[in-house]
Amino acid sequence: MMDTLLQAIQAKIAETVTAIKYVDENWGQLDLYGNEIPVQWPCALISLSSAVFSNLATDFRAVPVNRQEGTATVEVTFAKLKLSNSSYKAPAAQKAKAWEIWDIVNDAHKVLHGWNPVSGTGKLIRTGISQVRRDDGVQEIRVVYTIGLHNC
Repeated sequence: MMDTLLQAIQAKIAETVTAIKYVDENWGQLDLYGNEIPVQWPCALISLSSAVFSNLATDFRAVPVNRQEGTATVEVTFAKLKLSNSSYKAPAAQKAKAWEIWDIVNDAHKVLHGWNPVSGTGKLIRTGISQVRRDDGVQEIRVVYTIGLHNC
């Protein structure tokens, strides 16, 4: 179920947020530096941060037999190589380009928040956002969504 969930989120972002050039599962691409980062900019990287489960009952007609409810946390990392000046007195065109990552985050949030990606799940609900400070010119924003997993 988890791979289906992550693939559904990947497809939704790729099909609806046209500014994003690369959408993949997060396997540590941004841990590399310089020319070794294997992405196109801007990118979205999706990962399952955690999931917790509780037992419901046994249903011998279902697979698996032992049924559970769960809550999963999915993190979507948006990143862009920031080469433009965002200073207040910078030219307007430079500033617009510099703040572009936030437009991408907002566009993705509009399609993900409240969306039900897979049968047997609840809706994705945003529960957090953070920015990662880096020393290589990459601007990295992490958005956390929580989703219920039903009768799994």
